[in-house]
Amino acid sequence: MKNLHYLLRYLITLLVMLGASFGLHSWIRGQSGLDPTGDLLVVSYLFNFFMAFAIVAGLYAVRFRMKQQIGFLFIAGSLLKFLVFFLFFYPSFTSDGNISRAEFSSFFVPYFLALATETYFTASMLKNLERENPD
Repeated sequence: MKNLHYLLRYLITLLVMLGASFGLHSWIRGQSGLDPTGDLLVVSYLFNFFMAFAIVAGLYAVRFRMKQQIGFLFIAGSLLKFLVFFLFFYPSFTSDGNISRAEFSSFFVPYFLALATETYFTASMLKNLERENPD
């Protein structure tokens, strides 16, 4: 039950954080005269949501077996997100020769919010690791 509680708490926190940010982000874009969901905004938020959840859930699943490698696995997850950015988002954003502020923020606002949430929950998991399994 503890496993479910931790992951459910993380899922709800991530959903609320990114959901509120998406609402505010799309509203600001609309107020600025831009398409509220343009520049792959929806895809960026969904991608960062699912990747952030998958990374933390994966780390949580292997926390006892690979506790010495959790940090490296965390960094690998961030590198994977950057790889996907450069393979799929970057070509679309640079198709006109430059990346506008709106395009940049479309990916990196949800990226950094998800990263902050991932970091907090991973640190919390590591802090509680010794109490859960003190071998």
